[in-house]
Amino acid sequence: MVVGVLKLSLAIPENHSLKGKRGVLKRIEARVSNQFNISVTECGDQDLWQSAILGFGVVGSSQPVVQATLQKVVDFVDDMGLVQMGDSQVEFFYC
Repeated sequence: MVVGVLKLSLAIPENHSLKGKRGVLKRIEARVSNQFNISVTECGDQDLWQSAILGFGVVGSSQPVVQATLQKVVDFVDDMGLVQMGDSQVEFFYC
């Protein structure tokens, strides 16, 4: 069993409030969660209204499967066009 964790930095340059940021992040979280059936949470930059860090968690049978799913998540968020993509980090844990 492999657990993959993706930390994705996002920029929301056209946003002007924390309320607006929450709306954008809720749309991303809901669509990613529904599309991939994975866990999503905001895990950094909560007090900044033009940037965010989202965390995604995936459990799978092998590292290539989990890694491919996480790459699809990155592509999906990028294709949504709601935010500008920043750095991403992936970690794997083995059970």
